[in-house]
Amino acid sequence: MKSAVLVFPGINRERDMARALTLVSGRAPYMVWHAETVLPPDTDLVVIPGGFSYGDYLRCGAIAARAPVMAAVRRHADAGRLVLAVCNGFQIACEAGLLPGVLMRNAALKFICKDAYLRVERSDTAFTRGYNAGQVIRVPVAHGEGNYVADAQTIARLEGDGRVVLRYVAPDGARDPAWNVNGATNAIAGILNARGNVLGMMPHPENHVEAALGSTDGRGLFAGLAGHFDGAAETAWPRPAEATVSQASRN
Repeated sequence: MKSAVLVFPGINRERDMARALTLVSGRAPYMVWHAETVLPPDTDLVVIPGGFSYGDYLRCGAIAARAPVMAAVRRHADAGRLVLAVCNGFQIACEAGLLPGVLMRNAALKFICKDAYLRVERSDTAFTRGYNAGQVIRVPVAHGEGNYVADAQTIARLEGDGRVVLRYVAPDGARDPAWNVNGATNAIAGILNARGNVLGMMPHPENHVEAALGSTDGRGLFAGLAGHFDGAAETAWPRPAEATVSQASRN
């Protein structure tokens, strides 16, 4: 799996993402600076990571969505190749028109940083094939604007087309407003575009791939992606003993 992680001023999760990709796939990703106009050749997966691109000025992700590299990301997505957008990346993807809707201030109007429980609604996508449908996973969230909102028609279309793939739930998998950490419409934590090749999600799977951190629930996403390209979900297991993140294309 050849992956590329975008780097914007203010992004701070690019190294976490690169480490997770390297550990699980066995291949270090390219690190692509926001001013680039093309992606590395034969890139399979583009990742737009979390953080605070451009200090979250104007609206979260609004400036990054207009960076030169995003034209290349749109071409990549239009060609049917995969894009994973996490946290600020989800906000950027919505601002760039890769995904519908918008991420608003959390319902409690406070920044939240804690583990959340997610129910995997589908396991037949490139992003979720490492899980079982209905499985509940524990993954960290860290955001102030993660409240997913869209108009009623868009929500109905997302639900009707099965494009809501991750949802905030209680530990037992039940829908419960008390466990909808940011107040998102229908407890939506992750959605697909109409073609199914772009996933936006607020939680951070890259931070739960190593047992030393208390959970490996995020690992299934990366193992599933590696399996999508390599032909078996377990291809990258166990992780390499040593891994070095490539800084190619950083500057």
